[in-house]
Amino acid sequence: MSVTSHLQPSDHVVLDLSANQSWADRHRTAWLDVREGLRQWRLIWALAWLDIRLRYRGSMLGPFWLTISTGAMVAAMGVLYAVLFRLQLRDYIPFLALSLVLWNFLGALVSDACVAFISNEGMIRSVRMPFTLYAGRIVVRNLVVLAHNAVVVVVVNLLLWSWPDSTALLALPGLVLWLVNALALTLLLGAVCARLHDIPPIVASVMQMAFFVSAVIWKPDQLGVHEWALAFNPFFSLLEIVRGPLLGTVPSALIVGCALGYSALLCGVTWFVFARVRGRIAFWL
Repeated sequence: MSVTSHLQPSDHVVLDLSANQSWADRHRTAWLDVREGLRQWRLIWALAWLDIRLRYRGSMLGPFWLTISTGAMVAAMGVLYAVLFRLQLRDYIPFLALSLVLWNFLGALVSDACVAFISNEGMIRSVRMPFTLYAGRIVVRNLVVLAHNAVVVVVVNLLLWSWPDSTALLALPGLVLWLVNALALTLLLGAVCARLHDIPPIVASVMQMAFFVSAVIWKPDQLGVHEWALAFNPFFSLLEIVRGPLLGTVPSALIVGCALGYSALLCGVTWFVFARVRGRIAFWL
């Protein structure tokens, strides 16, 4: 069966589009795709940096415009919600700044993940590259933006002279887990949205609802005795394993367990879907 040039077998990635392809072959092909994609990390970095440069071409401040807008939002919302929730401004502002920076990363990542393959249709149809490369490009690009927005957190801590203690080191395993989940989520949403183009608006609506129920602009302890229920919100659990240590709080065993469980479920579903549909993605675009 003849297919387009980018779907021809190579020494690194063997593609079999046969309907009779066994599950073992599909898993092997998916694994080769992930391995080959991660091996090309230099290309991933170059493409992600190119995306940043093109997006802010002609801008004096580049991605720091996002930093300025995030800082303005923290200043405006911080004063308003501190008064509404009757919270100490010195405690609430660092919480809000960190929450918004982390959530902006999650929101942008999910939005970009929905069009991970759709936006690269021309390259996918013309160049033989592992699909993991396109997913990694989105993850790295959003990490660069996260690094820029982290300036807001640093400035807030400088102004309030409030710095995290050694507990902040516990955020490092959480960040590693975020990277794994980010890659898995991008592969999953990229594949699903390539087949069903009406999924992105649904995902956007889910993210908007999750923003209000995941303790981003309000503090978890405001729920009182019902705070434990937040752990069963996957957005909150995954947010808290990074945010908590950076605010000097050790996440509870329940939150850590739920975060690991949700991550395992996400990776499992992603692997099942990606291994099954990987050979069809190019034909769905």
